[in-house]
Amino acid sequence: MKQTLMKVKLSVVVITYNESANIERCLKSVSDIADEMLVVDSYSEDDTRKKAEALGARVEEHAFEGHIEQKNYAISLASYPHVLSLDADEALSDTLKQKIQAVKSDWQYDGYKFNRLTNYCGRWIKHGGWYPDTKLRLFDSRLGSWQGENPHDKYVLKQGSSIQHVKGDILHYSYYTVSDHIRQIDFFSGIKADVLFKKGARPGFIKRYFAAGFKFFSSYILKAGFLDGYEGYIIARLSATSTLMKYYKLHRKYQKRS
Repeated sequence: MKQTLMKVKLSVVVITYNESANIERCLKSVSDIADEMLVVDSYSEDDTRKKAEALGARVEEHAFEGHIEQKNYAISLASYPHVLSLDADEALSDTLKQKIQAVKSDWQYDGYKFNRLTNYCGRWIKHGGWYPDTKLRLFDSRLGSWQGENPHDKYVLKQGSSIQHVKGDILHYSYYTVSDHIRQIDFFSGIKADVLFKKGARPGFIKRYFAAGFKFFSSYILKAGFLDGYEGYIIARLSATSTLMKYYKLHRKYQKRS
């Protein structure tokens, strides 16, 4: 008996805040495969909304309460249950675009995951733990939700769901300058410290500095970050700085409470 193909319509969902530099590249990369492009914007102060609407996206505004909360809210607004979720600084490679088009024509699994390749200050990073950085981003939204700890969200399907790995990369344009990276570390380390504080975590002085040192050693040596040249060194160094800042901000929270 011939198997009937399951064809689906696809909502591409993106959350944004001041993503004028990225949103056009992101939406253009999915325009050929999306039956809907939905952008949920946290009241951007630049022309993110204008650019998204010019490319045919439906834009909804919603106050930002956290990455996980915002992404779950965004999915709830999608017109179709089958969703491709991207960040504004991401785009699809040509290979991945073709594969997703094929999946749309014959949807067989509950979710699909892809490798993510990051561009750091103009260089594609393939070591230091940054690649393949596999992400579950294409899924039946009726079968799962965004979970994890802010700002590190992840999509989780219910137990027993079927997942397939698809060839092709999500292209992640992370930081254009080292200064961009440092500003993001300052922002994210505060979020991480808040999460740890609510959990009652109290890392000691030795643990703080040991964790930062090991982060550098792991990224640069164990995970071969040195093969990415100068950028690999900067990534390893700032990864250690991020760990140190997270624990420093946590320590300051306890000081202010006492």
